[in-house]
Amino acid sequence: MLLYSRTQYNWLPTLLNTKGGDFLENMSEMLKGVLEGIVLEIISHGEIYGYEIAKKLRLLGFEEIAEATVYALLLRLEKNKLVHITKKPSEIGPPRKFYTLNERGCEELSSFWARWNFLSERIEIIRKEGIKNNEF
Repeated sequence: MLLYSRTQYNWLPTLLNTKGGDFLENMSEMLKGVLEGIVLEIISHGEIYGYEIAKKLRLLGFEEIAEATVYALLLRLEKNKLVHITKKPSEIGPPRKFYTLNERGCEELSSFWARWNFLSERIEIIRKEGIKNNEF
């Protein structure tokens, strides 16, 4: 499943900017629950290092997510053995850590999308139909 393409989500930055400066602040609690899944999805598309992940998140409109948050999340993914890490030389400093999903990471990503689909389907039902007594 593709998380982001410039054409598919070109409306997202506009939406975020039109809601005022506190739109992402109000979403921070929601993002805490899904940011790991978003980052796993980004990594699933190929080898990538931390700064590139932060850059992709900014392109998605998540400008308020600090790079420190991304790096802390990457450390947690590493600790939980969800990623494979390769260190490669950098032209401007110490070696960079490049991340790819390992088998366990792929399983976690699949589980994330299953949970996401379940939740989003239920939210859509509630939004469109409401909850009627004795139907659930």
